[in-house]
Amino acid sequence: MGESTDPAVSSDGRYGARLSFQLPTAIAHRHSGPHSMTTFRSLLATLFTSTLLMTTSLSIDTAHAADLPQPPDAAKKPHAVKAPHGATRNDDYYWLRDDTRKNPQMLAYLNAENAYADAVMKPLRPRQDQIYQEIVARIKQDDSSVPFRERGYWYYTRFETGKDYPIHARRKDLMTAPEEVLLDVNTMAEGKEYFSVGDYEVSQDNQVMAWAEDDVGRRQYTIRFRNLVTGDVYDDVVKGVSPNLVWADDNRTLFYVENDPETLLTVRVKKHVLGTPASQDELVYEEHDDSFYMGVSRTRDDQYICIGVSSTVSDEMRCAPAANPVDFAVLAPRERDVEYDADHHGGRWVIRTNAPDANGTPAKNFKIVTAPTGSTSRKDWKDWIAARDDVYIDGFELFDTFTAIAERSEGLERVRVLKPDGASEFVKADEPAYSMGLAVNAEPDTEWLRYSYTSMTTPNTTYELNTKTGERKLLKQDPVPGYDASLYVTERLWATARDGTKIPVSLVYKKGFRKDGTAALLQYGYGSYGASMDPGFNNGVVSLLDRGMVYAIAHIRGGEEMGRAWYENGKLFKKQNTFTDFIDVTDFLVKEGYAAKDRVAAHGGSAGGLLMGAISNMAPDRYHVILTEVPFVDVVTTMLDPSIPLTTNEYDEWGNPEKKEYYDYMLSYSPYDNLKAQAYPAMFVGTGLWDSQVQYYEPAKYVAKLRDVDTSGHTVIFRTNMDAGHGGKSGRFRRHKERAEMYAFMLDQLGVK
Repeated sequence: MGESTDPAVSSDGRYGARLSFQLPTAIAHRHSGPHSMTTFRSLLATLFTSTLLMTTSLSIDTAHAADLPQPPDAAKKPHAVKAPHGATRNDDYYWLRDDTRKNPQMLAYLNAENAYADAVMKPLRPRQDQIYQEIVARIKQDDSSVPFRERGYWYYTRFETGKDYPIHARRKDLMTAPEEVLLDVNTMAEGKEYFSVGDYEVSQDNQVMAWAEDDVGRRQYTIRFRNLVTGDVYDDVVKGVSPNLVWADDNRTLFYVENDPETLLTVRVKKHVLGTPASQDELVYEEHDDSFYMGVSRTRDDQYICIGVSSTVSDEMRCAPAANPVDFAVLAPRERDVEYDADHHGGRWVIRTNAPDANGTPAKNFKIVTAPTGSTSRKDWKDWIAARDDVYIDGFELFDTFTAIAERSEGLERVRVLKPDGASEFVKADEPAYSMGLAVNAEPDTEWLRYSYTSMTTPNTTYELNTKTGERKLLKQDPVPGYDASLYVTERLWATARDGTKIPVSLVYKKGFRKDGTAALLQYGYGSYGASMDPGFNNGVVSLLDRGMVYAIAHIRGGEEMGRAWYENGKLFKKQNTFTDFIDVTDFLVKEGYAAKDRVAAHGGSAGGLLMGAISNMAPDRYHVILTEVPFVDVVTTMLDPSIPLTTNEYDEWGNPEKKEYYDYMLSYSPYDNLKAQAYPAMFVGTGLWDSQVQYYEPAKYVAKLRDVDTSGHTVIFRTNMDAGHGGKSGRFRRHKERAEMYAFMLDQLGVK
């Protein structure tokens, strides 16, 4: 999961799930969704794109093989993994798991793999450095975000030349006013291998700030406080929390979510009063069902503080007045297969839900209903915007004079503006494949709607649309020095899967590309949690496009690009659709001449790493090289262990292998369990020692076993970042070094100069 400055957009991923990205930066987190409660399901995904030039140069598999040391050989130590129903499997590499991260033998193996990776990559270091320099050259170093106004202040984030981390700042009333630096993350990160500010919140009177920081990468955050008038940092410190903070109206009480120290699950909402010890923090709510995630938020009108809990198939919200947040009333009791999230504005609740109608028919693609302020039952809900089979309602944002609705149809996003009289219109897009969504709209008393737009050729762009006059303003397009969008082409295609389903495919290449079946291709996929991989601009991939590659995103089942059914048909007992869709897209692109059949690379991370492991077992001959980051590859063993973070929350995504029918199905595709004696593609496998989403030992075990059975002789690199977690290195430049190394390996394997 790596936070990126140039991602394609992912939505509807579960909070904390095995997604290939980090939580957004502080400002993005504070206003990250179409409305406040979508922070549970809306995250950014790091996507990857590419295009390359043919050459006859030899890869490291042949040119440098004689110079390379032998890859590490991990010791085998038989271990029985037992299931409650009696099934037993032997795991020779189970010993690589060490929850303390201190086992000398385990660390020696990881270090040996890193040393081997260094040796393999040594002759490719000039290319890696070149790619890194290209990526960095396309980053405007003294850049800043589009300011947004909230309670009389303009908030923004800026970067300074040569520095890795952001500076969060504000100005009072006007952008010409003196700057107040809230957080200089560069100073805070000095001397640390990893550092991240996950969230910050300013009190309602604008005078006190709380922020959550992590200096390990395991996403166990620490809250600290600063007086913005005097600049003094308070002595108050709260540890072991998630990055999710909300102030009460008294400007002294902060609500936060405490994590379980072992599973890292969000288990308790507490409130901290400034000037008191954290040990005295009052418990507000505790969730006893460990299949639910939890978060806190404020409603659009600032009238309520809400606690939201969310599982794969159910939600529940309880809210209390922000002026006196003592008694939290349940908006609607949880019910299996009923999801909802709500916001309050204009004297009523507005709720996005899949709840069934009076006849028991569920709104699979979601609908929007309303309820009176005092409602505590679904009986009070009244339909406002009906569900449709061909349109998926992704979210909404409430304003005084209109409502903005984020929707999906035909695999693409769109924003619809709904007026009080019922009239509506869509925000227009100019390209066949794009990503569009609601941007930061911090205050509701405006006629202007901010929205974001990007495509595989168009850098991230923020527009402001006057919903009354139709006037549109370009607020900012991310500057990309040296990049000319007119030199690139994006397409939208439909591949036919083996069961006849049409799979949307987004792709990009440089002008002059010939569809003659000789090019190299990088194909990306994810396909889990209902996370939609939307086509957006990626700075890093331009270096691949300029070398002649085609880059494609396969919008496979398991995501939500085509609506809720798209997700339902790619999970649990239909999970195999995700893998076969990806393979079928590859076959389609090769058949249509977008790539040579022996020059295809595949890329996926986290749950997308599960995808990479599955296709490597099922169709190794289709791919010349596989790039997989923090891969979730030991599905059955992990899901049998409720002490591992995320396990219990995800029974409705993968199944509970304590039940024999789920065990057998999951075992049929689990990448680690299905490794066998056959020729595998070359691979680059990356992980982080402190990863909390996918523990480091999953890819470590996978690579150790792969080395035992692979008959191909192809190079396998296993790179462990010893100082980071699921998102890799922190900082806007350092992470690109990891990406450059992976790309250099891929280019070499594909014979691209």
